[in-house]
Amino acid sequence: RYFLVGSNPAETKYRVLKIDRTEPKDLVIIDDKHVYTQQEVRELLGRLDLGNRTKIGQKGSSGLSRAVSAFGVVGFVRFLEGYYIVLITKRRKMADIGGHAIYKIEDTNMIYIPNDSVRVTHPDEARYLRIFQNVDLSSNFYFSYSYDLSHSLQYNLTVLRMPLETLKTETTQTRQESFDIFEDEGLSTQGGSGVFGICSKPYEKYVWNGRLLDAVKNTIHRDWLLYIIHGFCGQSKLLIYGRPIYVTLIARRSSKFAGTRFLKRGANCEGDVANEVETEQILYDASVMSFSAGSYSSYVQVRGSVPLYWSQDISTMMPKPPITLDQADPFAHVAALHFDQMLQRFGSPIIILNLVKEREKRKHERILSEELVAAVTYLNQFLPPEHAIIYIPWDMAKYTKSKLCNVLDRLNVIAESVVKKTGFFVNRPDSYCSILRPDEKWNELGGYVVSTGRLQTGVLRTNCVDCLDRTNTAQFMVGKCALAYQLYSLGLIDKPNLQFDTDAVRLFEELYEDHGDTLSLQYGGSQLVHRVKTYRKIAPWTQHSKDIMQTLSRYYSNAFSDADRQDSINLFLGVFKPTEGKPHLWELPTDFYLHHKNTLSLLQTRRSYTYWWTTGVLKHLPLPFDEVTCAENRRKLTVKKFHKYEEEIDIHNEFFRPYELSSFDETFCLAMTNSTRDFMPKNVGIDPSPFTVRKPDETGKSVLGNKSNREETVLQRKTAASAPPPPSEEAVSSSSEDDSGTDKEDEGAVSQRSTPVKVTDTGDNTKITENVVQSTKDVYGVNLSDVPSEDDLTIYARFVQLGQSQHKQDKSSQQFCSKHYLDRVINLIPISSFSQDNIYEVQPPRADRKSIEIFHAHIQAGRGNMQPLGKDDFLMYREYIRNRYM
Repeated sequence: RYFLVGSNPAETKYRVLKIDRTEPKDLVIIDDKHVYTQQEVRELLGRLDLGNRTKIGQKGSSGLSRAVSAFGVVGFVRFLEGYYIVLITKRRKMADIGGHAIYKIEDTNMIYIPNDSVRVTHPDEARYLRIFQNVDLSSNFYFSYSYDLSHSLQYNLTVLRMPLETLKTETTQTRQESFDIFEDEGLSTQGGSGVFGICSKPYEKYVWNGRLLDAVKNTIHRDWLLYIIHGFCGQSKLLIYGRPIYVTLIARRSSKFAGTRFLKRGANCEGDVANEVETEQILYDASVMSFSAGSYSSYVQVRGSVPLYWSQDISTMMPKPPITLDQADPFAHVAALHFDQMLQRFGSPIIILNLVKEREKRKHERILSEELVAAVTYLNQFLPPEHAIIYIPWDMAKYTKSKLCNVLDRLNVIAESVVKKTGFFVNRPDSYCSILRPDEKWNELGGYVVSTGRLQTGVLRTNCVDCLDRTNTAQFMVGKCALAYQLYSLGLIDKPNLQFDTDAVRLFEELYEDHGDTLSLQYGGSQLVHRVKTYRKIAPWTQHSKDIMQTLSRYYSNAFSDADRQDSINLFLGVFKPTEGKPHLWELPTDFYLHHKNTLSLLQTRRSYTYWWTTGVLKHLPLPFDEVTCAENRRKLTVKKFHKYEEEIDIHNEFFRPYELSSFDETFCLAMTNSTRDFMPKNVGIDPSPFTVRKPDETGKSVLGNKSNREETVLQRKTAASAPPPPSEEAVSSSSEDDSGTDKEDEGAVSQRSTPVKVTDTGDNTKITENVVQSTKDVYGVNLSDVPSEDDLTIYARFVQLGQSQHKQDKSSQQFCSKHYLDRVINLIPISSFSQDNIYEVQPPRADRKSIEIFHAHIQAGRGNMQPLGKDDFLMYREYIRNRYM
């Protein structure tokens, strides 16, 4: 047997799973549903070890051996033989939301469960295993133990604040029917010791290991189930005069109709589209972490293929294969299913930003535009006018080629109108200053205002043909506009506007470029070809050669490796299940029938052509149906009950980990990309605000070419701390284009952050000395050959500053003497008095004489000078020996 022992982070509570290895093809898992303490688990494993030992003296006498240590279970999978278990063996922290850590999977391990004695071999098993492992779980798969990544922050926080009374009726009815360990946890219902929490089911569309957990979902406790998402996660720290604001970008890739660029286009029969990604930007003040007391804001937007039946034939080996519409859909059946899903999750209005080309010599992309316009026009006939789908066509490629028009200015206008219609989520009411001095734009903002803040209603859905380059730039501009409103709502800027070339926007742009590159690699096989700088027309000339290489890389990937990747995605997501006696995955001419279920069986229910939405959705608009309190949604929730001192709900212990030794070098919040360190210019006297517009070369990342500034550049690189200082000019120039986004580096590289910080101090001191000490040429008219050393200059600068401050002191004391007689007339008493020990002043502890003597003796002993032992010492030692050994 295999025994799977799981614990909480503090290692105070344990659960044990027993996996039977005698079944050749079935999965037998026993969960005793008991919570063990550390002592109980040790005793249990000790008894198992003792009971399974062979005769003493034989080889391998240990009855129990550790097979692997892991951070979580991805799931269980079976091909043609027995089951495998997939475990996460390495992880890396990528973000932190309200004290909840989000991890990236770095490495996994697949273990075959059945014993060799009962194994039934199959010749094709190894090939299936190889195809399955082709999905690289170490590239952009994320999980969290305590935060639901499949839902948006708005959903998580609004559901958490749902009144408990509305759920009590549901839970009391189902309590007897289904097992729920959290219902009592051994707590009495009387008294205030119990704390209730709400647990929701994950949103299946964005969960990638749902099929892998299906085999065990109903037999084991939910604490074992770890849901993973695929996409992107990045976090950076925006320092506003020392106040830490965390900017987080989470992209969730849909697991429905998932695949590679030319093999997955349009939509399937259930309304799921190809390359569908939900991008959420979360902003919060990191000085207060908890969800209940902190300030949190988020904005969600979506990208996805045009929701029609269309495809491109790649057998022609053309860079741009012709677009063909596969099926006529006069009643927009597929588009209706797709927009129905969106109305349920996001509410109204749904805004479509279509960036597809409108004017072409040969009709190519325009085919999609014409069909999409017809579908939206048809569907809007039956919706109420206030909730109609808004369609914005804009030929971005045409405007890019035009010299008269600025693409980003036009996108900015679109972004403003979009954010005003949808609003955004913030969990606190408008600040008093914005009520007193309201901004014109703020008053026009849409969304849904509640007593606790604002809710985002509706969503922007952006698409081009591939939903990669143009879409990412458009999403960045909308995100930048939303970021300004988010900062304004948290009271961090006085107007909801952000300029380009500020530290804040540079940091946000880098996050979005990483996000675009990652999503582009997953779907298209290469990084972004056109970036924000390309559309701003400030990209360096070397960028063109990079663009050509990315285009070639994308073409190669699409032509040669996409088919294998598609097969592995189909196998991983459970779209194809290997069965004895049926064709193998590599024998299928196409996977069309796997993704379009209506081709294999007739659907029982036919949807109305006019009432194309789910019942109940229209009644609650503009609010999303998924976030409304109704019987259907209550069934997705479970009420948990904890003791108020439970570790699982203690955010402080979860985040700071007082029970384990932690190093500052490896602390995530110090290692992440930082606006001050990585983007702010290193010159003294620069305005430290991240909202000040800088010159293009004035940034912490730019490397200046002239020799006089090279030393300063090395200092900048050291403080940027993403790499050791460069040894030569060539190394400096080549590293200037590097991504210093620390979420990409290994934990080992982070340790270099601690020591080079001193370098900046000396750099600043030399700057001060230059300001204080004038050159000898200016003072004496002669250049001295021997320049004073840096130490002498520092001492002299300090001496001058002391003299200046003493001079001020003398002046103030003279004034004080002259006004001495006013003391009897004006006697000012401070109203507020601080206690002795607080954040403003500290009273040092007083040590008595004996303690000081003991401390001095300890110091001397450390140097090797031992004091002679007295009579009392011998008596104490004799007493100790008698009590210990006699």
